[in-house]
Amino acid sequence: MNKSESKYFNTATKMDEAFLSLIEVKDFEYITVKEICSKAGVNRSTFYLHYETVADLLEESIQYMQQKFIDTFSDKAKSFPDIGNCTKDELMLITPEYLKPYLTFIKDNQKLYRVALKHPQIFQADKTYQIMFQNIFSPILERFGVPVNERQYHMLFFLNGIEGIILHWLKGDCSDSIDNIIKIIETCVMGERKI
Repeated sequence: MNKSESKYFNTATKMDEAFLSLIEVKDFEYITVKEICSKAGVNRSTFYLHYETVADLLEESIQYMQQKFIDTFSDKAKSFPDIGNCTKDELMLITPEYLKPYLTFIKDNQKLYRVALKHPQIFQADKTYQIMFQNIFSPILERFGVPVNERQYHMLFFLNGIEGIILHWLKGDCSDSIDNIIKIIETCVMGERKI
């Protein structure tokens, strides 16, 4: 990375961090370019050099947060099971080992997640889901013998259920403990309790 790229990246990072700190105390709709610039220590022309609108910064901030989230799993990726060669028990992704860092990250960044859920086109969840489905979920479902034409239905059922639990948790300001939410998700997905 040359010096100008480094400077551009540092400025963008400052604006991302300024935006994320503002969104913790203020609704997205009321955050102004002036506030972002003041908090980031940049002028308005610098903001407009990087973005057209605050929504563009929101989109970049979500990508920034997603990268931070992925970075938290970098060590876990090494221990992620080899889908083709591990036992079926090792293929279970609905375990505290995988859910705890995910839910902790959501709780730590709940305001941004609420904004992202109000603006799903910015969050690009469908794109992320397709990548995960192709590389993780479909191969796991294949190992369990689920026919190809049924795999999307199975995953949508589970993911929409998990998302519903998380949305309800977010609406309650994540006041339930992470361990309790993990237990609820595990029970719903694994069917250990009859309703």
